[in-house]
Amino acid sequence: MTKDSSNISIIQSIIRILLGAFMLYAGIGHLTFLRTAFYAQVPTWITTDTAFMDLLVLASGVIEIVFGILMIVGGRFKINTGLLLAIFYILIFPGNINQYVNEIDSFGLNTDRKRLIRLIFQPVLIIWSLWSTGALTYLLSKKKNSNK
Repeated sequence: MTKDSSNISIIQSIIRILLGAFMLYAGIGHLTFLRTAFYAQVPTWITTDTAFMDLLVLASGVIEIVFGILMIVGGRFKINTGLLLAIFYILIFPGNINQYVNEIDSFGLNTDRKRLIRLIFQPVLIIWSLWSTGALTYLLSKKKNSNK
């Protein structure tokens, strides 16, 4: 694991904590009041079985709660948290594509335009997770050092 050796700004910390709060909210929603709404995020090429969809929604909810806590707490492993959260956002992206392609209404995304905007927002989440934790600086410095 990569230890946090970066100095991040107050703005980065605020964004990191807000992103953590968002992840906590989403994770709790997966387990409770948004549980069935998150079925729209499960790609139909993985399953259309409601029981398996529910398992995936619950599992991803637990993962999101863990990420939320780690982002809020920060600590010396926040670079790793940012890297892993960015990977998580990449891994769940097919679910957002599925919602768009199959025109599934959920979370107020009831038009193609709204679903497309949601797709465009995913890279923003990836960048925020990397930038707010210092992981982006870490990756860029690692690349710079490997080119020497």
